[in-house]
Amino acid sequence: MSRAHAESVIKNIIREIAQQCASKGHAVSETLTAFMVKAVVLDPRNHFNVDRTLTKQDVQKLIELCVVRLLDQTSPTLDTIKMQVYFDMNYTSRREFTEEHHKVLDARLLPVCREITDCRAKSREELDGLYRRIVSYVLLRSGLGSSSDIHTVQEATAALQSVFPQSELATFMSLIKRDKEQQLTELTMIVTGIRLFNKDSGQGGEGIEDLPAILNRALPAVCRDIETELEGTQQVAWRYTALLECLAGSDADLPVNLDLLRQALYNVRQHEAFLKIILADVILCAKQVETLQTELMKSMKVLKATVHSKTAVPTSQVFPHFTALAKLWAGLQDEMLLVEMLSGMASSLRPFLSAQSRLLAAGPLEQLLEEVTIKTDRERAAESAEERVDAEEMKSSQWFLPETTANFDKLPLQYRGVCGHTLVEKDGLLVPGNPNIGVLKHREKFYSFSSRAAAQEFASKADEFIELVAERAKRSPELIQLLELHQQFASVTPYSQMQSGETLLVKPITKCDSSTQTDTHLLESNIVKSYEWNEWELRRKAIKLANLRSKVTRSIQTNLSHMRRTNSSQTYPPRDAGSQTKRDGQSNVPKPQIYLAGLRGGQTSTTHMVRVDLTRAVDE
Repeated sequence: MSRAHAESVIKNIIREIAQQCASKGHAVSETLTAFMVKAVVLDPRNHFNVDRTLTKQDVQKLIELCVVRLLDQTSPTLDTIKMQVYFDMNYTSRREFTEEHHKVLDARLLPVCREITDCRAKSREELDGLYRRIVSYVLLRSGLGSSSDIHTVQEATAALQSVFPQSELATFMSLIKRDKEQQLTELTMIVTGIRLFNKDSGQGGEGIEDLPAILNRALPAVCRDIETELEGTQQVAWRYTALLECLAGSDADLPVNLDLLRQALYNVRQHEAFLKIILADVILCAKQVETLQTELMKSMKVLKATVHSKTAVPTSQVFPHFTALAKLWAGLQDEMLLVEMLSGMASSLRPFLSAQSRLLAAGPLEQLLEEVTIKTDRERAAESAEERVDAEEMKSSQWFLPETTANFDKLPLQYRGVCGHTLVEKDGLLVPGNPNIGVLKHREKFYSFSSRAAAQEFASKADEFIELVAERAKRSPELIQLLELHQQFASVTPYSQMQSGETLLVKPITKCDSSTQTDTHLLESNIVKSYEWNEWELRRKAIKLANLRSKVTRSIQTNLSHMRRTNSSQTYPPRDAGSQTKRDGQSNVPKPQIYLAGLRGGQTSTTHMVRVDLTRAVDE
């Protein structure tokens, strides 16, 4: 089967699953459906052969299994997968979010910008309309007030007229389109800075919100809400962990299915991981806002000192300060949008906890919890604080300890810091590892453990434990993202390549040669025209500048230099000079003139020439 045909078959399967779910009243996204298809195929209990073409029976079985799982509203696993898909589709980094927001803003303002740059106004009314569109563009771009508020428009118009009067429209219209767009951006920055300065001075600022004060109130509230929710999620996770430790290996009739308890534990641990990511971003926003506010206050003070008690200030001095104010304010606006996005994401994750919350509310679980000692992650770490791996006893493995490793707390731990040994030996139980015991480095990856015994046993059979963790993730697909196992599941060994009695193994990622291209000069070129590399040319220029012909060399002998070296002086002696005078004289003699007559035109056959001397006398 070709790759294109295989992709077509997969798309048809996903489309059929989505249609069947929609017919039963549950709309599912293609991303969620595709993830579920992969999870069902990876699960060895479903016995799908990944190295041969799917038959009609295989396709029908795959569709039925996926539909059943997608419609199971009581499954914590489905909630966890939905949570993971939602987070992947909606969460972005700070830089990506800011860039995307600016792209959306540019797309919205593109029609207004095109109207301005393509305008060919000639009459007075058309020029007035063009100027009003520029004011609207400045307001929309800056986000300071509404363009429908008459007072805001008047203030923005006055600020624009102070730097760009209507008389400059002719010059503006003569520019090319790119230069027009650049000038619109510069005008927006300058007008924004002027309005912010006027607001701080109490002479304007109509429609401008007090963004620093809003952020100072919103950030602590958002941090507090997320921390409260994170504490509640952690307490639930500690309860599930304690129940699973207590009920593991019990032969008595249990009031709850252990598999459901594990799914519920994975659900809350995933929620905890996402909340920690969001909380870290909110804390970073708070630090960035504090920095921006400090810089904003400094810039405002410098600007006030520049224009204080002055009737006129050169534009080269004041415009950069206005632009700096606008950039800092734009940074605060980006942080405000980012905080709103993060707060909304934290709230949107709560519906994905519904299945496990109903499970914990059951009466039998409350009775079991009364008999179980609940330990927090910090208490578990404290219990194993005295344990430490002896690197000398296990020289075959490479260990990192806190006291011998720089930046120990920044090591990229596998499985999100979860103990892989406990996950395998205790049937999928998630227990955070304690890095202070010792971090194992195996195949360029780092592993932490919950006890010294777990660390030693894992190190003795590391490859086997890693494969068992992958096998566990195939049975519980939500662990692939929870434990960050994407790299291991990039490709799966086909059944035809396995030995008898083996389960699915993970192949290493296929490697290929690749190349990248970088710019030759990352910085702007700076060519110095006066640079000269030739030493003799430099000497020639130095001699020319010195002009030794008009200088006298002098030498002085001191006590320190006496009898140490030969001192000499050189002067230019006067050269011999002479003068010569003379008187110009001339003479002029008459020019000889001889006339010969009778050479032609005679009446006789014989020629008679007559020579006449017409030369003037010398004394005449």
